[in-house]
Amino acid sequence: MVKSFDRFRRVVVVGAGLAGAATAIRLLRFAREPLQVVLLERRPEYRNSGVAYQRESNHWHHVFNIQAGRMSAFREDVDDFVAWANTEADRSGWPAGWRDFEFTESGPAPRRIYHDYLESRLAEAVREAAEGVTLVEADGEAVDVEVFDGYAHVVVENLALPTGGTPSERAVLEADHVVLATGLETKYPAFAAEVLEHPAFVRSPYSKDGIESVLTVPKNGVVAIIGTLLSSYDSATLLLRQGHEGAIHMISGSGLTPRTYPPNHRHQVLELPPPQLLGDTYEGREEFVRRFREEWDRACGLLTREHPDVSPVVVTERVAKSWEPYLPAILERIPTDELRALLDGYGSLLAVLRVSAMAYTTDIVDAALREGRVVLTTGRVQQIHAAAEGRLVLSVAGSGSPRTVEADLVISNFGRESNYERADSTLWSTLLRKGIAVAHRRTGRGVEVDPAGRLLGPDGTPSGPISVVGSPREGDEIVRNGRTGAFTFNLAAIKNHSVEVAATTLHRIESCYDERAVELAEVLTATADPELREVVSRSVDLDVRRMATRRRDDRGPHAARLEADIQRIRELTSRNGTPPSDRAVRFAVNSAATAKLTDLSVTPRELRFALGLEGSVEPVG
Repeated sequence: MVKSFDRFRRVVVVGAGLAGAATAIRLLRFAREPLQVVLLERRPEYRNSGVAYQRESNHWHHVFNIQAGRMSAFREDVDDFVAWANTEADRSGWPAGWRDFEFTESGPAPRRIYHDYLESRLAEAVREAAEGVTLVEADGEAVDVEVFDGYAHVVVENLALPTGGTPSERAVLEADHVVLATGLETKYPAFAAEVLEHPAFVRSPYSKDGIESVLTVPKNGVVAIIGTLLSSYDSATLLLRQGHEGAIHMISGSGLTPRTYPPNHRHQVLELPPPQLLGDTYEGREEFVRRFREEWDRACGLLTREHPDVSPVVVTERVAKSWEPYLPAILERIPTDELRALLDGYGSLLAVLRVSAMAYTTDIVDAALREGRVVLTTGRVQQIHAAAEGRLVLSVAGSGSPRTVEADLVISNFGRESNYERADSTLWSTLLRKGIAVAHRRTGRGVEVDPAGRLLGPDGTPSGPISVVGSPREGDEIVRNGRTGAFTFNLAAIKNHSVEVAATTLHRIESCYDERAVELAEVLTATADPELREVVSRSVDLDVRRMATRRRDDRGPHAARLEADIQRIRELTSRNGTPPSDRAVRFAVNSAATAKLTDLSVTPRELRFALGLEGSVEPVG
């Protein structure tokens, strides 16, 4: 693409939930030249929150699954969310239990306040953006993307702009780049086809109507919750904290339940020997599972002996995290059909091994399980049909004889649709039909993207100026980074996606970068010249600081020092010939800085220290 800058550049971000807002913030922070970021959301109530954090979709009893200290939207500013909650949040409308609460790194926090946090950080990014860098928050549903040479048209139904006026039934937004941050797709519960509209069936527990149904069920009513993992625990917690006295049935095929993080738990990455999960060839599913269990037990034993300070509750989390760097090479050797079957059969187990939950949620449910007030049933719901007096009857098939459960309320935590060929999305259906997107070939989960998150077409090359953030990258996260379960699309993954997508998008459309300089990036980072190596290292750190700094005025000095180092790099590399352009060097340095900001081998806190950012990124007053 020949870069032309006779007009402002525009990036359209489709989806304004967590992934879209995080990416917009990064674009606003990173941009050096005039840029318009359009943040498009089809459901205005989900702006800056998505389903997961929307106020009316989450009761105050719904807390984050992980510690508040891991909820910063920025890997390089790990304490940001806790600091915001304690010093900036407007608590005037909070209930008594949270109004005077002091948030800590390892403690709980209600999910619904995350909307305010993201909203405040987005507003701050707008205020502190470079001159000419602006945000437009628009409502409307993107239904198609038309790709041209170097740009795209986003086709939007019911487009409403903040300037007001009558919404356009069908409009076109021209974009230099498009970011798809569409969030989770809802899975169709075929077993409940007869009762989808029944008042006693809750298909979306994270919704205003879903919460209302849970809060208004008769106190002695029978409730059936489909699922036993984290979202199901949320539903059970809400019932129990409201004083529900009737029977609560939790039903799932796995029967697995989440464990509880220990007090003062802090995330940590440990190095363990690579697991020996395969022989010379793949010998079948049964042998692979046998080896996996054997290696797993060995790794857990080794970790327990060598790291006695690690709580027994999170030993499996530490092992799962330590194995992630080794899994891509292992998964590459497993046939596609077998890989899909393994993911389907053991996905829930991997999720339980990889992540626990907060005591605020688990303690009350686990106590009710022990007391028999909550009944756990291992089996799959085959069908739900209506019964007399507005009740529903669930037919459950398990290892024993089929059984039925009659309930006053059924809450379905059936999960997300990971197969995008079945997703109930006009946009994704259109992109797949046109060949602009293809379903992930190895896993059948999400869509194909390249290492930088650019959407790939059937021939394996980028299908246009389109990038993807969040859940549509599930399959790629599995095979590229060894992540499984919710870790393929959770906040940790989105943080990295937002950095790499924002940076690589700007590489492509800003005049200060020459993205053809990929080879130079490799040469500079691998140089043996000690002086050049020192200047390159310093310039990368300066660019990290520039990207991480929130105040526009504070970014200026970092940028000025960086430009001086870029000129010095050009001088040093000219010893052996013609020096590279400053645009090429700037691209190489920024690529290395982006890689540092997204380094998965360290925790966010370790990353902050490694980057020298502790105490250097000041909060905005």
